[in-house]
Amino acid sequence: MSLTETTHNWFRLPRQQHGFQYSAAILMLVLLAVGLATIPLKWLVASLGGVVLLVLVTTRPAIGLMAIALSIPASDLVQWSGGANLTDAMVVLALAGWLARDIARRQIVFRRPPLTWALLAFVWCLALSLTQAISWRDGLPEWLKWAEFVTLYLVATQVLNKHNVWWILGSLFAAGLAEVILGAYQFFFQVGPEAFIVQGRFLRAFGTFRQPNPYAGYLGYLAPVAVSLAIAALHLWWNKRRTADLMAGLTCTGVAGALAAGIVMSWSRGGWIGLIAGVLVVVISRGRRVVFVTLSALVVLVLVFLVSGTAWLPAPIAARVSDLSSYAAGPDPAHTEITDANFSVLERLAHWQAGVGMFSDYPWLGVGIGNFSAAYATYALPHWYASLGHAHNVFLNFLAESGVIGFVAFMVFWLGSAVFAIKAAVHSQGYQKALAVGLLGTWSYLTVHNMFDNLFVSHIQLQLALLLAAVATMGFLDPTSEPITKVVDRLEKSVS
Repeated sequence: MSLTETTHNWFRLPRQQHGFQYSAAILMLVLLAVGLATIPLKWLVASLGGVVLLVLVTTRPAIGLMAIALSIPASDLVQWSGGANLTDAMVVLALAGWLARDIARRQIVFRRPPLTWALLAFVWCLALSLTQAISWRDGLPEWLKWAEFVTLYLVATQVLNKHNVWWILGSLFAAGLAEVILGAYQFFFQVGPEAFIVQGRFLRAFGTFRQPNPYAGYLGYLAPVAVSLAIAALHLWWNKRRTADLMAGLTCTGVAGALAAGIVMSWSRGGWIGLIAGVLVVVISRGRRVVFVTLSALVVLVLVFLVSGTAWLPAPIAARVSDLSSYAAGPDPAHTEITDANFSVLERLAHWQAGVGMFSDYPWLGVGIGNFSAAYATYALPHWYASLGHAHNVFLNFLAESGVIGFVAFMVFWLGSAVFAIKAAVHSQGYQKALAVGLLGTWSYLTVHNMFDNLFVSHIQLQLALLLAAVATMGFLDPTSEPITKVVDRLEKSVS
């Protein structure tokens, strides 16, 4: 056969046998040529990057979860019309990748993970509270935020396995370290709003989150996990002398130290207290001997506080924590002179009182999920007319926005998460146990810090969905759940 005939057949056979694929390839080449000629370079690069990511996610859906973990800090930086942002797009892409993979296999299988019914009931109760909403424009995005949380958790439990789960944790830690570096730059070089300057020498770190408290909360999701993995890895190295364990231990120790430093640089008191609580839970979970030593140290620490107060602490930190008792028996925000020293405390107390007022008037369904700001004007105290968007206390915020029904549903999910983490820790060993203990530490951190703030903002709550899914993947998916199989075949039969 001559070269001419071979070339002719090479072009002719695909067109005859695979006409659709051939035409699609030609069309893509034409579109690419048009794009190169007309589209600005940055948009063309972004489009090609999106196509490459789409191909990767549809073949390896776990890559979509890694992209979510990396995109969370940038969620408020890349936004489109309608309020959607980069992280929302990544969640949709991960969902599409999972479905595309299973459709290609002609079999969609759903393994029911722990907390499924609690999460679905929680989202349904939040939707029920929307019937009371003053503003659906505020309420619907807040409801969609929790629907997105549930979606990510369910998808992640279908995609992750005992191997790729560590890539997700690595992505979370990498994004956290990038935020610490940015926060350190802001802290030492005073790059940011003048209102964040402390002691005239530093500036409260806020990273890409615009405010120090959510920045501290973002890092607080990860710090207890890093501490737990570091302790477990170093313990395994001490017993077995494996180089891999030593490297893992040193790496996680460095990550934990960096995350803790970032929380300190945020100058967030809630973050400091939450970090102490989370790390204590992780350390106490190591065994009875550690529990005894830790409790003894706590008794000594309490005695020191009772005898000398905060005088033994560095002056800047002592000044920062000296007024924490005001939250328990604080002054009346409406009749107290406002100063720089008491402003933060009074502002939170004012929002707490407004939340109590909303709950008193709407005890069953609240004022509607996401409607704290919309209802705030009616309950605002004198001098405190500007709403911060939430009650600065997650538990009180759910009472105010979703009433008893939504609050109970949230607590079932929240306490269920702790029980799930404890069971996972009891029934596992090694790094799996460390991951479950770290999740319990994260839960403890969030429980404490959320008493003074709302850490379910700016998509940082999606980290919890990934951590829950990671622990569930380690052998705790419900083996009795009924799989949904051969969905595509059934759809084809129904259409035909």
